[in-house]
Amino acid sequence: MDHYDSHHTNDYMQPEDDWDRDLLLDPAWEKQQRKTFTAWCNSHLRKAGTQIENIDEDFRDGLKLMLLLEVISGERLPKPERGKMRVHRISNVNKALDFIASKGVKLVSIGAEEIVDGNAKMTLGMIWTIILRFAIQDISVEETSAKEGLLLWCQRKTAPYKNVNIQNFHISWKDGLGFCALIHRHRPELIDYGKLRKDDPYTNLNTAFDVAERFLDIPKMLDAEDIVGTARPDEKAIMTYVSSFYHAFSGAQKAETAANRICKVLAVNQENEQLMEDYERLASDLLEWIRRTIPWLENRAPENTMQAMQQKLEDFRDYRRLHKPPKVQEKCQLEINFNTLQTKLRLSNRPAFMPSEGKMVSDINNAWGGLEQAEKGYEEWLLNEIRRLERLDHLAEKFRQKASIHESWTDGKESMLQKRDYETASLSEIKALLKKHEAFESDLAAHQDRVEQIAAIAQELNELDYYDSPSVNARCQKICDQWDNLGVLTQKRREALEKTEKLLETIDQLYLEYAKRAAPFNNWMEGAMEDLQDTFIVHTIEEIQGLSMAHEQFKATLPEADKERQAILGIHNEVMKIAQTYHVNMSGTNPYSTISTQEINSKWDRVRQLVPKRDQALMEEHARQQQNERLRKQFAAQANVIGPWIQTKMQEIGRIAIEMHGTLEDQINHLRQYEKNIVNYKPKIDQLESDHQQIQEALIFDNKHTNYTMEHIRVGWEQLLTTIARTINEVENQILTRDAKGISQEQMNEFRNSFNHFDRKKTGMLDSDDFRACLISMGYNMGEAEFARIMGIVDPNRLGVVTFQAFIDFMSRETADTDTADQVMASFKVLAGDKNYITADELRRELPPDQAEYCIARMAPYIGHDAVPGALDYMSFSTALYGESDL
Repeated sequence: MDHYDSHHTNDYMQPEDDWDRDLLLDPAWEKQQRKTFTAWCNSHLRKAGTQIENIDEDFRDGLKLMLLLEVISGERLPKPERGKMRVHRISNVNKALDFIASKGVKLVSIGAEEIVDGNAKMTLGMIWTIILRFAIQDISVEETSAKEGLLLWCQRKTAPYKNVNIQNFHISWKDGLGFCALIHRHRPELIDYGKLRKDDPYTNLNTAFDVAERFLDIPKMLDAEDIVGTARPDEKAIMTYVSSFYHAFSGAQKAETAANRICKVLAVNQENEQLMEDYERLASDLLEWIRRTIPWLENRAPENTMQAMQQKLEDFRDYRRLHKPPKVQEKCQLEINFNTLQTKLRLSNRPAFMPSEGKMVSDINNAWGGLEQAEKGYEEWLLNEIRRLERLDHLAEKFRQKASIHESWTDGKESMLQKRDYETASLSEIKALLKKHEAFESDLAAHQDRVEQIAAIAQELNELDYYDSPSVNARCQKICDQWDNLGVLTQKRREALEKTEKLLETIDQLYLEYAKRAAPFNNWMEGAMEDLQDTFIVHTIEEIQGLSMAHEQFKATLPEADKERQAILGIHNEVMKIAQTYHVNMSGTNPYSTISTQEINSKWDRVRQLVPKRDQALMEEHARQQQNERLRKQFAAQANVIGPWIQTKMQEIGRIAIEMHGTLEDQINHLRQYEKNIVNYKPKIDQLESDHQQIQEALIFDNKHTNYTMEHIRVGWEQLLTTIARTINEVENQILTRDAKGISQEQMNEFRNSFNHFDRKKTGMLDSDDFRACLISMGYNMGEAEFARIMGIVDPNRLGVVTFQAFIDFMSRETADTDTADQVMASFKVLAGDKNYITADELRRELPPDQAEYCIARMAPYIGHDAVPGALDYMSFSTALYGESDL
């Protein structure tokens, strides 16, 4: 097909029907198509009171083309352009081509410009596409459609006639007997078929065309000369002409259509049953997988090594990464299939699907929740176990380090304590040994903490079930035994040294006094220098005030410290005085202290220098905290106004959504004005954001002046905008429902008042009891089964609540169903007459199509239950429509 092509999703035309440029250029074929297509178009256009004369010219402005499509489709196209300029014509033709494309027809190489320019090939191709779509595509005979269906129909109808052998849509029709056979088969009184002769095609064709035009309302589309005078008549022209005969006689096909419709219903039922089976199978498989997986996730058997626990964690990650995602997809697909099935059942007026016990979507969700809970617990246990093993490894290493340090320190100490060197020592040496021993005792006391730490670590390792606890316990016991022995030896050596100590020299006492007072004073000065130079981080003015108060207290202690310094220097001076006075040989420095008087004076001067620097730093920080306090109060003043304003607006929107008054248009205008007022409040939010930015830049992390944070304000503002938008959308949906269902404003008000009356909790939803009470108040009298059916409609997901939108949808649909059923029952009483029963064929023949098909669909399960085969009496018919509860 060179210039255009047309396809449908059902492939209703075979490739051999494609448009052929060379054949189109054949003058005889073009003439036949012009004549046939023109007559076909006029047969429809005359319904609108117009016609075309020249198919090339009359469709160029697009007006009659759009009118033709409206007549044959029964639908309204967009309003045409009435201008006479080329752009107006192209616009009209494009609207027609877009409508054709919207019906599933793919147009290739056919553009509006060619039609507007009067291109004959493209115009004929476009008309052929329209004929295919609206006259031939929907022809269906025994599961064949379009061209094959039309050809099969012709073959079936002409099979009993001699000299008629329909194999195609060209030469099989040249002798005219095929047309005559079709007419005679359906209207035998119009043609005396026995007088026709195969060798007289002109008479046959003229007879068929004249009779069709006079009695069957089929316009004459070809002349006998067009067919007989051509070696191979145009196939498209013949198909167009024959399709007119098919549609003229289509009433006789209603029985076949009814049978096909029943087959379609059965096919839908089979498809729904397959979906049910698939749901049951998928649900069973998923629940079985969950049942197998949960015990694995609940296994809490610990491991002794970090490597083993890391492997368990890796297995869990593989489960999360490889095994669980496909099951998540299966669960999602299961819910999608369930919802799709419920929708199909609802659309075909079938009861909702109830899975087997324990396989509801809620059951699967509960099982899945249990799986995720076990998964969460397993992950927490894994991480806790890893942390425990990490803690054990850390404690074990710490135990080994401390034990090694302690064992290194105690090495040789027992031999040293057992020496008897004091027996031959001089007085000065005895005193030195005694002081050395006192220092050792201090060192020994200092190591008491390490021994206690070693014992505590060993105890904790035992409590945490460390796998190598026996070796730890053995080493700890050895250390404790050795420590006890050192204590005993230390006490014995002290007693021995004290026995030999007879003479205490004054200088020795002074040196000792100096050391005892100089060391803590030196430590105090070092601590003071460290504190004075220590940096501080404060967040409130109270904290800086506390630091300033502590600093003032420190300065108050300086006079006493200076007295202590003078006293220590006095001890040193006394030593020097005694040595000078009594000519004592000072062979060395103070044996008890390494702290010199120069070092004490130097550190004291450094302390005096650091005090004013500390004063300046505290003053600067105090000023900064005062500025931060001003920023806190500035932010709090706005936040304490905006926060309650947002909460108030949220409450007001909630009341507006429930207590709406006036028409829906008034309500939506009011809500949009309300939305505008809210949006106009945005500058205050922006100002608060600016203040919050200043607070963040100042590194302020808390604010005692307000309970509102910027995050609270942002979330509240976003929720406010979302709520007003959602409320407007709900009202817009109510307008769509009202307009689509033809509900009056009074009905909408009645529905809203009834709904609000029973919405006692003012949540915008009714629970099942309130919904039942609401229906009863509106005149519904129903049993449990009927109410369960209604709940399945308004609450398909079994949430136990009914929204106002679902309530409106149900009320509008129930009203429409009741009107249709009443019409059909009235028709039944008229059509059944005295015989009190009616058949499906009588319904199709006598009732409008929509009422007939409604009746047949509802009565299908009951056909054959009565005395008359294929019919229903009044009671069975009523049961089919309303159910036994309404009889």
